[in-house]
Amino acid sequence: MFLINLQSKEPIFEQIQTQILSFIEAGVLSPGDKLPSVRQLATENGINPNTVAKAYSLLEQKGYVYNLPKKGVYVADITVENSKMLQITALIKPLKESGITKDDLITAINKIYEEDANA
Repeated sequence: MFLINLQSKEPIFEQIQTQILSFIEAGVLSPGDKLPSVRQLATENGINPNTVAKAYSLLEQKGYVYNLPKKGVYVADITVENSKMLQITALIKPLKESGITKDDLITAINKIYEEDANA
């Protein structure tokens, strides 16, 4: 199911995340579907279980999956509205952490939307 390129410059945990998100978008994985266990995915691909755990953890933080202790990791029910909010949050959080203020963001957003309206 997963194709991990060990020679890629993209970190393995990011490859796993990208593929899971692609499977969700394509409908291969649906809400409530169980993902392979950390151990299973690591063994099948010859990678460290900590790498798989990191990918799953980051997806869980972003709201794409949820973990049921001792049962596994499952695909979350992502609505279009929820998906938009997750994308916006993923973009804004790093900006906030780098010191960009809410006012800076609002100013930039207003400028971009004004440019679109004038085009």
